[in-house]
Amino acid sequence: MAFQSKNIFINLPVKDINKSTNFFKELGFEFNPQFSDETTSCMIIYDNIFALIMVEERFNGFTKKEIADTTTYAEAIFCLSAESREQVDELVSKALSSGGKSYSDPQDHGFMYGWGFQDIDGHIWEIVFMDESALNQG
Repeated sequence: MAFQSKNIFINLPVKDINKSTNFFKELGFEFNPQFSDETTSCMIIYDNIFALIMVEERFNGFTKKEIADTTTYAEAIFCLSAESREQVDELVSKALSSGGKSYSDPQDHGFMYGWGFQDIDGHIWEIVFMDESALNQG
């Protein structure tokens, strides 16, 4: 039987837990206070998908590796699906006006539309809308 996970927890190091939490709140994300404290905020991405943003000192307790310098290196690209092109534009525009930085220009592939940004800690997020009805034509 193939491995399947009921929950996904992404762990991300941040410089300032309050600034990072407020950044994502401005984008419309909610947080689970049961799994949040002064060093960690549990951001709810979807029903069973979470990002645990934690101060670097706490994050270091989970790994012996150095934390990636996101001004120079990309440790991952976190891609989230959107329900429309407008939602892609809205979320990325909010990120940019809330202190995030542009990562990529909008990309329109007809059936798929996406745009990316860097959060205030330099983590890369791509927001993508895919018109699944266009995929079924052919």
